[in-house]
Amino acid sequence: MNNSYLFISDIHLGLQSRSLENLKERLLVKFLNFAKENCKELYIVGDLFDYWFEYKRVYQKGFFRTLTALQDLSESGIKIHYFIGNHDFMHLNFFKEEIGTIIYENPICTFLDGKKFFIGHGDGMVKNDIGYQILKKILRNKGIQKIYSWIHPDLGITLASATSKTSRDYTNKKNYGEDDGLLDSAKIKIDEGFDYVIFGHLHKRCLINYKKGVYINLGSWLDAPCYGIYKNNKFEIVDWN
Repeated sequence: MNNSYLFISDIHLGLQSRSLENLKERLLVKFLNFAKENCKELYIVGDLFDYWFEYKRVYQKGFFRTLTALQDLSESGIKIHYFIGNHDFMHLNFFKEEIGTIIYENPICTFLDGKKFFIGHGDGMVKNDIGYQILKKILRNKGIQKIYSWIHPDLGITLASATSKTSRDYTNKKNYGEDDGLLDSAKIKIDEGFDYVIFGHLHKRCLINYKKGVYINLGSWLDAPCYGIYKNNKFEIVDWN
């Protein structure tokens, strides 16, 4: 049995031009087929889509190949963990019931091969980001999402796309300091006893040793697609071309 764990983050399907999206999706589908033979669990650490709004009986057009590849991966016996991010947070039950993924709205603590991991997208954990923390509570409110679902899908998904752009612009303009804005949060978790802390969100690929732990940011697929692999008590970030 394969003993590898694979990690990806911030693919942002739907953000770029059609030609770039087609290329990115082909790379992603190839990766998911690769994962079928090369891991026992896959972690999608947020922002798989640049925006996602799921209605009770409707899901948005596009990326059919990604959805079927995920379903094939799940049906092959690979456990898929999907952390919703600040762009693709409006999920109901499609991914859980139709594809078989495990959905997380918040970071988790888990043990992989005896090592303690803290895994989350990272939004809302950046220091000095109170404005987003308030916005996150509003946007994630199930009552507000239910009211929003009364809007016709054509309009609702258009508005979701615009909201996604606003969120991205805010994140890009926010001054988090000279270092990775999530580094301090990762150090706190390592001080609490975690061996590995894994985030996405800021699109800054890195692997930093701190005391007895390791902080990983998985970067994004917008410029240089990559994935994380944890195997034999060692974590690496690998380019995917």
